Formats: sequence, structure tokens, C-alpha cells
Amino acid sequence: MTATTRVPGPAGLPLIGSLLDLKRDALATYLAARREHGDVLRIQAGPPGLRAQLYLVASPEGAQQVLATESANFRKDNVFYGEIRASFGNGLLTSQDEDYLRQRRLVQPLFTRRRVDRYADAIAVETESLIGRWAARPDATVELSEEMSGFALRTVARILFGQDVEQAVETVHDAFPTLAAFVRSRGMSPVRLPREWPLPGHRKALEAERTLYAVCDGIIARRAAEGVTDDRDGEDLLGLLAKARDEDGNQLDATELREQVLIFLLAGHETTATSMTFALHLLGKHPEEQRLAYREAADLLADGRRPTAADYAELPYLTKVLKETMRLFPAAYSVGRRAVKSTVVGGVEIPAGADVLVAPYVTHRHPDHWEDPERFDPERFTPEREAARHRYAWFPFGGGPRACIGQHFSMMESVLALAMLLREFEVSAVDTDVPLGTGITLEVRGPVRVKLTPRG
Repeated sequence: MTATTRVPGPAGLPLIGSLLDLKRDALATYLAARREHGDVLRIQAGPPGLRAQLYLVASPEGAQQVLATESANFRKDNVFYGEIRASFGNGLLTSQDEDYLRQRRLVQPLFTRRRVDRYADAIAVETESLIGRWAARPDATVELSEEMSGFALRTVARILFGQDVEQAVETVHDAFPTLAAFVRSRGMSPVRLPREWPLPGHRKALEAERTLYAVCDGIIARRAAEGVTDDRDGEDLLGLLAKARDEDGNQLDATELREQVLIFLLAGHETTATSMTFALHLLGKHPEEQRLAYREAADLLADGRRPTAADYAELPYLTKVLKETMRLFPAAYSVGRRAVKSTVVGGVEIPAGADVLVAPYVTHRHPDHWEDPERFDPERFTPEREAARHRYAWFPFGGGPRACIGQHFSMMESVLALAMLLREFEVSAVDTDVPLGTGITLEVRGPVRVKLTPRG
């Protein structure tokens, strides 16, 4: 394919390019840029000498090329991943090359479907706790982003730490937002002062980091001192990570264990919280779709029992609801890479060393693949319609060799929890429009409230 010598893209302002547009509303800027300039384009931001050049790839074909077919040419060497690595460690999300391959070999057996299915009871326990809190205040209005963040954090902490969940969850709840905001700010800034400089924001973030490291290191050290001698330590994820060995008998050391735990906490609670927040928000705005989801959940769980992993496959409509939610509001709204060598994508030459962004938030709204893309329609995800679409028209979990290892867990957790919540409550949206922001994951920048009505 012959590459164009003139790369399309928004001109922006003379001195700072699209910097203000990206700071004001990055998602709207990406959507407008694709609409006006095509599926592969360049966005420039920042003053001369510090100007960043970002190549946005918006087509499913381009996403597949970057994430899968030519993934070796697009590495996690950009600034944003460097900041995540500096704060949360070199775990599975951020590691590369031999480090990544070794970690993947050690961790992959812990995320098989058979292993993940064992966590269904922990999901049910935390959902029952949430239902109990909601039931204690009938006809209440709740703010979903806060409620779902707490639920998802407690669930992943229970699965990671077992009976040590209470020791970890309060610290993580307090420290994570501070550290995540610090990473986001540095990752998006054209100037990054040394972390060790004693600036107020730096001191606050580093204190959060030390607190977070300390609670994880304390639990890991206690486990190591006790040894893995009972079913509890053998079945929670930390116990399994501590026991994991590769083919040469090597295992993760204490620092590597902490880094994996931090990445699982980061990826395992923010993404699920986002999906569940918007699933309930959308159902609260669409009563007919909520009625269908409730009927499915109520029929399957008619006796009031806890759902099991086997029930996940028996909730196809709720699964469609969740997939459509993740189309409209993908927690991983964009995925960054850096090109190793010059590559042609969609007829545009992307130079070596360029920062490249594939954006599920944009591709999931591509009019060539999604009719009336802003409309909520779970029926887009019937098996027939899924099979007819390009594999990368929908990719909320990434793709290729670096696809999210926790995809099955995230889907199962969300579907089972939604089934239990809808069985007990009807939800009505109070806030119909929710302002969005971009951090490490998709963020809400305003309340997402629903009114709860107990079902009889």
C-alpha cells in the first residue's frame, strides 16, 4: 500500500495545537478528529519544542494491525505506561519482553475458566452485602459510581486476599484515587518534574504509594512466614501466586508479588466498577430493556439462591446488556503504544518512535460498523450479529497477545452481580446525562444517581 506523505489531522491553535481541546474533552476531540479527518490521523498538542504528536487509529482493521498482526512493532514504551510502571510496579499490565513472558506463564494458569469459576461465591457474598446495605434504606437514591467502585474493590480484594480483605480494602480505597490522579496528571503533562522533588502533590502521591505498598508487603510477609498450609491461603489469588512456578521451578519474589497484586487491584476494580455503573445507569433510562433483564434474572434465580458460575451462561440477555454497555462506555477508552519502526496503517505512514493510540471509545462508535451508534441496543450482540462484525469493531478488553487476562472474570462478575441486584431492585435513572473524563480508565465527572425501588 502506498502511504500518504501528508498526514491528516486537526490544526488546533498556532502555538499549542489541540492541547486545550484534549484537556477540555479528549473523548469529544477524538470523535471529531475521526469524523473530520478519517480513520488514521495525527493530533498535535503542546508548545513548540514540547509538542506531542499522537497518531489516532480508529478503524477495526487498524486496531487489529496495532494490537495483533503487527503487535511486535507497537510497544508499551510511551510516557503513560512509564508513569503507571513507576507508581504501580512492573506487573502484567506494564511489563514487556522476557519479563512479560515469564509473568504471563506464571499467572495464566490462575485465570483459566475453571479457576475463575471458583470465584463466583466471593462475587455473590459481596453482592449480598451490597443488597443488604441498599435494602436497609428502601426507596433510596444511590450514587452508582461510588457504590460500584466500593463493591468492585471489595470483591477483587476478597479474591486476592481472602480473609485478609478487611486489612487491605480501606487502605486501597483511600490511596488508589490519589495515586491514580498523580499518574494521570504526569502522563498527560508535557513537563514532568522529578518525582523526588518535595512538591505538595508529589509528597501526597508518594505517601499514598508508601501506604499502599506497606499493606500489600505486610500481608505478603505474613503469608510467607506462616507458609501456605491451609485451604484459605491456597485458594485466594495471593496464595496461588505465591505457589506458582514456571517450568524451571522459578517463582515470583516478594516485590514481584506486590507488583502483580497492585496491577490486579488497579485493573480488577476500576474496569468492573465502570461497567456496572453504566449498565445500571442505562437500564435505569430504558425500562423495557430493564424489564427483560429482570425477567431473565428472576426466572433463573427464582428461589432466592446465590448464582453459581454455571449460571453465567444462562443469562444471555444480561450478557448482551453488559456488552452493549462496554461498547458505549469502555473502561479502557484508549490503548497507547509506541511504534518501533515506520509502518503504514490505513494508507498513512506512522514514523518510528511515534505515539500511537487505538481508541475503543471511538471505534465502538464508528458509523461504518455501528448503525445509530449512540443508541443503547443490547440486540446488537446476538450471536449472528456478532459473527457478522469485524473482530475489532468491539474490543473493550484489548486484543492480540496483550489482551486482558481477566476478561472472563470481569464478565462473569458483572453479569452475576447485575442479576442479583436486578432481582431485588428496580432502578430509575435520576441523572440522564453523565459527564465523562479520561484518567487511567474512563471516569465520571458528575453524579450517576438512580432511585432504588425494592421488588415486592
